[in-house]
Amino acid sequence: MSSAKDRLKKFFLEHIGEVVTKEQLSEVASVTEWARRVREIRSEEGWPIYTHHDDSSLRPGEYLLVSEPPKPGEYKFSRPISAALRAQVLERDGYICQMCGAGAGEADAVDPTRTVRLHIGHIVDRSHGGQSILSNLRALCSTCNQGAKDLVQEPPSWTWLLGRVRVSSVEDQRKLLEWLRRKFGD
Repeated sequence: MSSAKDRLKKFFLEHIGEVVTKEQLSEVASVTEWARRVREIRSEEGWPIYTHHDDSSLRPGEYLLVSEPPKPGEYKFSRPISAALRAQVLERDGYICQMCGAGAGEADAVDPTRTVRLHIGHIVDRSHGGQSILSNLRALCSTCNQGAKDLVQEPPSWTWLLGRVRVSSVEDQRKLLEWLRRKFGD
């Protein structure tokens, strides 16, 4: 007898390029946690399964395997962010999206029928060498996290910033100093 994950993978392979529904997947998997199995197939095995977060033409509850999945061993995944590190990031960021300012549990600006759910996003994406450490993580709402996925450029370095300050006018440098004093104190 095959596992729920194996049944889901077989079903997706039979329907590459076709939209399938959560009802179909639930029936195929025959387990209550079928959605977790789909997430595992996506994140741990690298299958290109899209949802409404990835493709705006899909409605919530619709899934699409857009192309052949990687062959076993081709996909390298990193370890997920631990619950403790996730909690640290959310606490530090005040349970607020660091891009748009939406708070966890508020009405979603894109879809007011849903509430804001916070995710943990990388400042410098893993695909650009970013690590899953506290200083490189931030709280992001679903909308901002999907919008920033692999697209956000690396933030300016200290040397780049210092160079910009040095070429600024004395007046602008003084304004920056005033702002830094207000932010950090004397």
